[in-house]
Amino acid sequence: MDIIKIIGIAFIAVIIIVILKQYRPEFAIYASILAGVLILALASDTLSGIIDMIQSISNKTNINNDFLIILIKITGIAILTEFAVSICKDAGESAIASKVDVGGKILIISLSIPIINALIDTIVKILP
Repeated sequence: MDIIKIIGIAFIAVIIIVILKQYRPEFAIYASILAGVLILALASDTLSGIIDMIQSISNKTNINNDFLIILIKITGIAILTEFAVSICKDAGESAIASKVDVGGKILIISLSIPIINALIDTIVKILP
C-alpha cells in the first residue's frame, strides 16, 4: 500500500530532521524538502490514475472536457500551494508562506472564472 510507504518516508524524514537539527540545522530543511518531493512522487502515480478515471467518465457523459481540465489544474495548484506553504512554515518563513497561500488562491479563482461563467449562464437560462 502506498500509504505505508508515505508514512515510512515521513517517519524516517522526521528522525533524520530531528538529528540534523541538533548537529547541522541548516540541512534540516533540505531533508524536509526531499521527503516532501518523495511523498509527492508516490502520490502522483495515484493521481494520474484518478485523472484517467475522470477523463473516462467525462467521455461517457456530456461533461465539457475543458471544465474537467480546469478542475484538475485547480486541484494541482491547491496541492502544490499547500506543499510550498508547508515548506515555508517549516523553514520559519510564515510571512512568505502566507503570500504563497494568497497567490495560490488568486490563481485558483482566476482559473475558475470560466466554470463560474458557465454556471451563471445555466442559471440565467433556467430562470424565466
